[in-house]
Amino acid sequence: RPALTSCRFCGNVVSSGTKMADEVLDRESEVFMAKLTEQAERYEDMAEHMKRLVKTGVELTVEERNLLSVAYKNKIGARRASWRIVDACQSKLKEVNMGYKEEIEQELRDICKEILGLLEDYLIAKESSGTADPKKAAEAKVFFLKMKGDYYRYLAEIGKGEKSEENEKDPATKSASDHALDAYKAAVDEAEHLPTTSPIRLGLFLNYSVFFYELCNNPGKACELAKTAFDTAIADLDTLSEDSYKDSTLIMQLLRDNLTLWTSDQDAGDTKVEDLEDAK
Repeated sequence: RPALTSCRFCGNVVSSGTKMADEVLDRESEVFMAKLTEQAERYEDMAEHMKRLVKTGVELTVEERNLLSVAYKNKIGARRASWRIVDACQSKLKEVNMGYKEEIEQELRDICKEILGLLEDYLIAKESSGTADPKKAAEAKVFFLKMKGDYYRYLAEIGKGEKSEENEKDPATKSASDHALDAYKAAVDEAEHLPTTSPIRLGLFLNYSVFFYELCNNPGKACELAKTAFDTAIADLDTLSEDSYKDSTLIMQLLRDNLTLWTSDQDAGDTKVEDLEDAK
């Protein structure tokens, strides 16, 4: 008869000496450490714990996929902000240290490739196999496909900054942009199974519209996507659950803010376009 043991991180009791027990203990310890490192604002460590969890091949819970998103959002967020500052300086001061900019860009590429590998090799493939609950399966698939689109968009941003008027778009950049578009399109198709007020669906349309505005230079399409998502959610606002009210209304406000910016006469270079990752 297997002995009982408790997880040293959370205190839950399981039978020791079995593969299932070891998997439970490993999973709980990784989740505990991810939460702890989040509180300590050590996002590099947080991402490492979530990466190890994903690589075990388990199907992530809602809490676990949110931890994964938070870890990589913060891991890449500071570097995206740094890159924007250095890129802006480069356009004004030609003597800016190019080696420093390239160092930041390589860090961005490494992070994007890491999370994209997890998404493509483990998470999206896992959700494609189907689950007992179709709604939960759709939510997870949209969540991960949106993440895939976002991180390919971040890769494309780097190349956009390098593009000159004399040269065609860099092939690698075009590929990243195309991959982002494909992922967003697949997410939109899957999002048809979600309520119009779902924060996952609204977050997808927010970032998808930003993709068209910033990467594709297509403000018309960006406004169309943002307006459609906002209007359909407003029409169904009375069906919004209490649990998702705060998240959904926040994203709706961001959609409306972007629409105001995009349809105004202000110079686009002087406005801040918001996506879900910048807002939280």
